[in-house]
Amino acid sequence: MMQAIYSTLERQPMSQGMPRFLDIEFCQTDELFFPTAMAWSLADGRMKTVVIEPDESWLEAAGHELHEDELLYLKEQGVPLIELARALHEDLPDQTVYTDGLDPDETLVDMIFEAVEMDAPFELARLEELIPGLSRDDIEDSRRDILFEQGLEPQLPENGVYALLLLAYREGLVELADAPAEPDQGVAQEADENDASGDW
Repeated sequence: MMQAIYSTLERQPMSQGMPRFLDIEFCQTDELFFPTAMAWSLADGRMKTVVIEPDESWLEAAGHELHEDELLYLKEQGVPLIELARALHEDLPDQTVYTDGLDPDETLVDMIFEAVEMDAPFELARLEELIPGLSRDDIEDSRRDILFEQGLEPQLPENGVYALLLLAYREGLVELADAPAEPDQGVAQEADENDASGDW
C-alpha cells in the first residue's frame, strides 16, 4: 500500500467558473530546485494538496545536501510523480492556472511532467494577469497580510492557494456566500490502493 499525505480541503460552495490556483513548495540546494509539495484548487473551491516523492535524478543532482530525515519523509509520504501527473490531468485539463509568481513554478511544473514524459495539461499565469489593477508588489502585500491575519504558515502550499482564493474573493472574482474557510492544519489521510491507481 502506498503511504502518502493526500488531502482534499473543503470550502464554501463557489462558482463553477472560478479561477484555478496552484502553489508549489520546493527544496533548494546549490545544485537544483525540485518540488516537494503542491496544492491546487478545484472548480468548486476545494483544494487538493500532496507531498511529492522525488525523482531519483533529482536526488542525484542534489547530492548529499538533503538531511536524511527529510529525504526519508519525501520517499515514504510522497505521491509518485506519475500519480500526481494523472491527478493534474484529471483536475486541470485545458485550464489557465494562476500562481503568485514568486517562485519558479513553471520550472517546477516542467520538472514534474518531464520526469514522467507527459505534457502539462494546463498553462500557468501570474496572478497580476487575473487582477490587472494590482501590481505584483500589491498582490504580494495582500497575500502576506492574508496569511498573517489568518495565522497561516507561508511555507505550506495549501495556505498559499488559500490566500490566492481569498484574495480573488476580495477582488470580486469569486462568488460565494461567505469567505473561504481557513484551511485545516495538518489534514492528511493515507492514500489507499485506489489512490495509488490514480483514482483520486
